[in-house]
Amino acid sequence: GFLSEATATLAGAGFTEEKDHLEWDLTVSKPLNVELPRSMVEVVTSWNLPMSYWLNNYVFKNALRLGTFSAVLVTYAASALLHGFSFHLAAVLLSLAFITYVEHVLRKRLARILSACVLSKRCPPNCSHRHRLGLGVRVLNLLFGALAIFHLAYLGSLFDVDVDDTTEEQGYGMAYTVHKWSELSWASHWVTFGCWIFYRLIG
Repeated sequence: GFLSEATATLAGAGFTEEKDHLEWDLTVSKPLNVELPRSMVEVVTSWNLPMSYWLNNYVFKNALRLGTFSAVLVTYAASALLHGFSFHLAAVLLSLAFITYVEHVLRKRLARILSACVLSKRCPPNCSHRHRLGLGVRVLNLLFGALAIFHLAYLGSLFDVDVDDTTEEQGYGMAYTVHKWSELSWASHWVTFGCWIFYRLIG
């Protein structure tokens, strides 16, 4: 994140101009939101801010007429194409589509039922929830944060640091992806499915 910001700034990009005042304000990522996330939604929106902004404005919002879940799938499919459409990247991004959607709807429902600030994104200061900073709210947000770290570790397991550069550039095949996740018992996918079942039960 910081390296790309530095190189873009050195190249003369990454500024906004208001009247005669230049503001060097390019932000590519928010590393702390990725390493210590509140949610997987926060991870995917903080990973690459310009890409996230573009996908949100030009893909997601235009696809919303298909329904929220369909719009999420279309957005992640577009992201997979823009990333070079290798199987393992597509598998990670489409898994992220399911994970972020289920997390979003579950936390939205819990926030409504508990009237608590437990949404995927931080509530604005003037939100209408009765419980904002209590111990229960903090614990629930920490649990969801730990779950996000678990999902990140699981999805990141596909990116093997021991493989040669050629294999890494070409992307890992379907057999490698399925084998790797099978070794982990498809844990993240099952947890996401469990969260979806819980979401349906508390509806």
